[in-house]
Amino acid sequence: MAGMSLRDHGLIAAAVLVALALPPWLLRDTNRGDASAPVVAPLAAPATPPPLRAAFARTLFAPPAADALPDDAPALLGVVGRLGRDAVALVRGAEGTRTLSPGDSVDGWQLRSLAIDAAYFTRGGQTARVPMPGTDDQR
Repeated sequence: MAGMSLRDHGLIAAAVLVALALPPWLLRDTNRGDASAPVVAPLAAPATPPPLRAAFARTLFAPPAADALPDDAPALLGVVGRLGRDAVALVRGAEGTRTLSPGDSVDGWQLRSLAIDAAYFTRGGQTARVPMPGTDDQR
């Protein structure tokens, strides 16, 4: 400490004072005497906890429930390209095999989007998630 100047000692003393004064200043009660401040009740646990029967009855690693695909939905053979950029779907429809980009249609079904393991088609108000061959949730 012999090599420190008077200015350095003053800066250290100011930092110590700020470190000691700041926590009480931050924890002060700012609503003293303010009648317009809302009074918040403490949080309480629910009277009865929700039943856990449904959670215990469910299998732990069950595959997601697959909606039944319409019979005339196109079959997805594969997805080629980079998702979100230039990916296309290889699908088999009534007229044979085609490649579709999102927005293209086959057999009345419009390809809405592609995922790594499925294609999402719409027709009117119907939607269909067509899984990739070889996945557990295919028809």
